[in-house]
Amino acid sequence: MDIDIISETENPMLHRTDVRFEVQHDEATPARLQVRDSLAAKLDKGSDEVVIQDLDTKFGMRKTVGYAKVYETAEHATDVEQDYVLERNAIAGDEDAEAEEA
Repeated sequence: MDIDIISETENPMLHRTDVRFEVQHDEATPARLQVRDSLAAKLDKGSDEVVIQDLDTKFGMRKTVGYAKVYETAEHATDVEQDYVLERNAIAGDEDAEAEEA
């Protein structure tokens, strides 16, 4: 699986960078978490700082175009993103942190 960055846009108000990327794959469309981990490694960030928002594969193609939000810290991600998006990207939200404290 090869990832190419198409564009990066700084979003300082939300402490993140919006990234559009393209994934070349040999098999079926890779899993969201697999893409997230590969993109995080390419950008030298932690997996919990990268939120994959969208993956789009055209039928029969071995290319997927995606949109991700790369936060400065994991705390910024949990503050900004909705719970279902955090759950989809396997990032511990506020509810998990409260459960661990209890």
